[in-house]
Amino acid sequence: MSKPYVLTVDDDPEVLGTLGRALRREGYEVGRASSGDEALRLLAERTPDLIVLDIMMPGLDGLEVCRRIRAHEQYNTLPILFLTAKDSTEDIVAGLDVGGDDYITKPFELAELTARVRALIRRNLRHAVLESPVLAVGALRLDSNTHQVTVGGAGPVQLTATEHRLLRYLMEHANQALSPQHLLEAVWDYPPDTGDPDLVRAHVRNLRAKLKTLDESTTFIRTIHGVGYMVSE
Repeated sequence: MSKPYVLTVDDDPEVLGTLGRALRREGYEVGRASSGDEALRLLAERTPDLIVLDIMMPGLDGLEVCRRIRAHEQYNTLPILFLTAKDSTEDIVAGLDVGGDDYITKPFELAELTARVRALIRRNLRHAVLESPVLAVGALRLDSNTHQVTVGGAGPVQLTATEHRLLRYLMEHANQALSPQHLLEAVWDYPPDTGDPDLVRAHVRNLRAKLKTLDESTTFIRTIHGVGYMVSE
């Protein structure tokens, strides 16, 4: 069985070296790119199982790299883990808005980084095959074979891998109010009492925006104040 291939992208050679050593110890094959342009070139040559992508790079920054990757349907399910030296909500949300799945801030603990990489790759493999690929709640219909969602006769709209996992979990638990912490554990595989609720909020906001293009008048993901989020039949 071949090793999972992780493409690491950072303009700092020391960070690339640290990432490479840590990930190879975990049994991954590691590619490295020191610029956004180089990352896109390597991506065209070989599709990785995951990209670790720095946001702050000269020239083509990580946000633009992610935006260009997500513009191609064949990379829709490719997990992207952002590295950022900034920890403000605005910077994190910007990364998630362009299609990032998760983030980790610099300086980072190697144990935390490798745990996030493992979780993202494991989730992608686990959700590759589902017993019931098509799920419907009311007029909302999600096809897990294509990661596309439709509402009635409208659509489809393409979802990223994380958007798909989040919406599927909410639909599988329709009529249940699920807290951000519950969703961090169930969808992102975070250990109990860890993770940032802003990660959930940003992805819910992006999902709502996509669903709004299919039906402007219906709120498919409701906010239950003081609790969390719910999809209702």
